[in-house]
Amino acid sequence: MAQIITRQTTPFLDQKPGTSGLRKKVKVFAQANYLENFVQSIFDSIVIPKGATLTLGGDGRFYNKTAIQTIIKMAAANGFAKVIVGQGGILSTPAASHIIRKYQTLGGIILSASHNPAGPDEDFGIKYNTANGGPAPEKITEAIFAKSKTISQYKIPNLVDVDIDAIGETQIDDFTVQVIHPVSNYADLMAELFDFSAIKALFKSGFSMKFDAMHAVTGPYAKAILVERLGAAESSLMNCEVSETFGGAHPDPNLTYAHELVEILYKDTAPDFGAASDGDGDRNMILGNHFFVTPSDSLAIIAANASLIPAYQQGLAGVARSMPTSGAVDRVAAKMNIPCYETPTGWKFFGNLMDADKVTLCGEESFGTGSNHVREKDGLWAVLCWLNIIAAKQKISGQKVSVEQIVKAHWAEFGRNVYSRHDYEAIPTEAANGVMAHIKSQFTTLPNQKFGQYTVKTADDFSYTDPVDGSISTGQGVRILFACGSRIVFRLSGTGTEGATLRIYLEAYDADTKNHHLDAQAALAEMIQIALEVSELKQRTGRSSPTVIT
Repeated sequence: MAQIITRQTTPFLDQKPGTSGLRKKVKVFAQANYLENFVQSIFDSIVIPKGATLTLGGDGRFYNKTAIQTIIKMAAANGFAKVIVGQGGILSTPAASHIIRKYQTLGGIILSASHNPAGPDEDFGIKYNTANGGPAPEKITEAIFAKSKTISQYKIPNLVDVDIDAIGETQIDDFTVQVIHPVSNYADLMAELFDFSAIKALFKSGFSMKFDAMHAVTGPYAKAILVERLGAAESSLMNCEVSETFGGAHPDPNLTYAHELVEILYKDTAPDFGAASDGDGDRNMILGNHFFVTPSDSLAIIAANASLIPAYQQGLAGVARSMPTSGAVDRVAAKMNIPCYETPTGWKFFGNLMDADKVTLCGEESFGTGSNHVREKDGLWAVLCWLNIIAAKQKISGQKVSVEQIVKAHWAEFGRNVYSRHDYEAIPTEAANGVMAHIKSQFTTLPNQKFGQYTVKTADDFSYTDPVDGSISTGQGVRILFACGSRIVFRLSGTGTEGATLRIYLEAYDADTKNHHLDAQAALAEMIQIALEVSELKQRTGRSSPTVIT
């Protein structure tokens, strides 16, 4: 091993990294010692046994390859025997989780700012996943933060950069860098879970789709799985070349940022099915011909039809959803007589439940759905769930089945949880905190208040006791619960790098199938006005409308 250099440094973090890691502008990470400080803080917060292997990869955004070279060198200096890295530095977040689990590595460092924009003036992110393949729990993120406030040095060897574009191994004394194909292991896993023969037959029957990778990491995965293995036409794919800037776009698969795909699915000549994934491949959006499927409904429909998918034919241990996600899956779980858990936002909570074999499927309203095959949400997995369900239903019925038919049949059986999320992005942090404080100040006066047809039952700040490890999480989102079962949730999100994002979640249960034609925004119009009145959002932030509505 080349000489290991110990470089002096100073404390650097001004905020605790969450389970989604540390996200900052590229120019922040590119400062002298900043990236190195965070990596060293990770390594100093875990025990690295002799012979340990680290998984490493990212979403291909700007600064990805530069950071990977630094991390490889620092892994060698800190006692790792091996680093497994995706070719070209590419690994989607779910694929990285699979590699950690399949090869039993100590954990992994994933380089991504998820659905945030990329480029020299945009965002970069880094997070550590543990040996179960899931995001680091709070005890580790807290240790990293504590170390960042006292760090005085980091270790790095004097090594030349490793060629990460060629598959194979590079040996440096007793340290190994193994470059693997970024897609093949993940594609093989998907072939084990789903009925690829049925999906192939679906495409052969003339079924059409459009998948938008949004110039991000799932492009190579979509080509390998949808086209090469399942026989979809090349024209089924769009924006599938990975770009360091994500094509200058915002790789968030929702109705606002994936507008190009949405426009295609709402044309007269629309394909049967549409889907998109985000920057690092862990989120998904599902569309039918002139039809949008909310992520909450998508989770419920996948759960209700899981027996049509080979991996889940033996039944589900249980399901879980984040608190802001609609209660649609709760109704499915009740009918299936399986447990349903309501957790705070954050995939680590699902990971605990999956590790304890309490749940099989889980999801968040923020376009994240997954199962116990990995410990991250998984965008392409969700797309394949829908393709498998459509293929199976068409085979059973002997006739064409649309996305809209599947959703409306589900509503007819379980009722509809009319649902929407309004995002107000990049609000000055002080103003956003002021909105939340104002709502909380009304906790004692809101109960029994009437707002039109709605009467408040209770208002609180959601807390959660983990049934696996007993840990308690508080302050997870302000809820206003109405006597009729409807609700409004307010929550600050930490996924941005500028200001704060204030999210408002609105939900009303409707058992009347005659109303299922109603647009969600029209059906929720009264609740939207209640949310604005209670929060004083317009007065306190100056915002007259949301940035994104989903």
